[in-house]
Amino acid sequence: MIVHKAGMTKNLTDPKIVTFGCRLNTYESEVMRQHAREAGLSDTIIFNTCAVTTEAERQARQSIRKARRTNPDAKIIVTGCAAQINPDLYANMAEVDHVMGNEEKLKRESFDLDPNAKVSVNDIMEATETAAHLVHGFEEHTRAFVQIQQGCNHRCTFCIIPFGRGNNRSVPIGAITEQVRTLVNNGVQEVVLTGVDITDYGLDLPGKPTLGQMTRRLLAQVPELKRLRLSSLDPVEIDEDTYRLFGEEPRIMPHLHISLQAGDDMVLKRMKRRHLRQDVIDMVVKARALRPDVVFGADIIAGFPTETDEMFENTYRLVEELGLTYLHVFPYSERPGTPAAKMPQVPGNLRKERAARLRGAGQKAENLFMQGRVGTTAQVLIEKNGFGRTEHYAPVQVDALEGDLSGQVVPVYIADVRDGKLHAYPLGTKAADTARFQISSQ
Repeated sequence: MIVHKAGMTKNLTDPKIVTFGCRLNTYESEVMRQHAREAGLSDTIIFNTCAVTTEAERQARQSIRKARRTNPDAKIIVTGCAAQINPDLYANMAEVDHVMGNEEKLKRESFDLDPNAKVSVNDIMEATETAAHLVHGFEEHTRAFVQIQQGCNHRCTFCIIPFGRGNNRSVPIGAITEQVRTLVNNGVQEVVLTGVDITDYGLDLPGKPTLGQMTRRLLAQVPELKRLRLSSLDPVEIDEDTYRLFGEEPRIMPHLHISLQAGDDMVLKRMKRRHLRQDVIDMVVKARALRPDVVFGADIIAGFPTETDEMFENTYRLVEELGLTYLHVFPYSERPGTPAAKMPQVPGNLRKERAARLRGAGQKAENLFMQGRVGTTAQVLIEKNGFGRTEHYAPVQVDALEGDLSGQVVPVYIADVRDGKLHAYPLGTKAADTARFQISSQ
């Protein structure tokens, strides 16, 4: 879960955003930032909440209370999935001035605040389209997130998000291209295509273009874009165009994140997922055949209701068998109103133990991957103070940089691993040559 806490300081002027949750929220926070500025809002903190777990909601409420103590005169607006699903909870908080729904937060007029209307939340299931919003840049992120679709047509038994986001609604290809071109013209080197369920892209558009077809057109029409990433993918819904493009287009980064959730067939069926264990194996094998250097991440829920020790071991073994590198592991969290909340529950301590084991496996895999990169070269997108990410999304600290190269892609030589990060020097520097000689001499 992304938690970006901006604006938790005194003496507010420009509107500040506190973003919880997914990459889609990160994109939408930039839309809100523009709207709030255009509305002339000052001394305002906007909380863009997440409802994927009860812990995410608890953190949001805690942050809201802290913000009020720190900034007693600020306006506090709460929006996002948690506010959409349970607006009264936030409206009843003494610290909160206004509550907006997920549809309302993306409309410019919503930020002309009505002091007599504390809550503005419509029925998200009635939303039928996703308006394009032209974001010119991301103030606190080097890479840019671009929304290509919104909502989800599926009803996984553990998930409350469709009730916060509504059904699948895709952004037309032309609007996506215009957004990416604008970002690239403003210096963005890397774009991440994001949404709630991006493998369902295009089902509601004329001609039903696939994710792969849209991506191919995007890359053809914006040849200046250097790097493109695809966010979380449903393993059984990846279309053939996406596979072909992944194999042919070097601008698509060799890092795929799988919406896995579990590696046991019975658990997957009880989750009401679209895939089974073998589908994930097939997807990984197919992607590796196309790009042998591809690195995988995965979302996994530990301790889903009815999960036995044997079922959990199936998930644990799948992580090891497939060599999944970047794991996002969540102990199962009951969400009132979901079918899974009514199923026989796994004890909380057992959920945490299983989550810890999975995280340990992920850390081991990540460490092995990082060690394997030592003595190789990479292209690093510098974010801040020499820190950046490789094509495989590995964290890197680059030393011996001349000047501030934030936002630039720099070729580097990877010298070692320190404190969970790769350590590198720019190619062509004396430091890189020295490191190369030392490694070759070992």
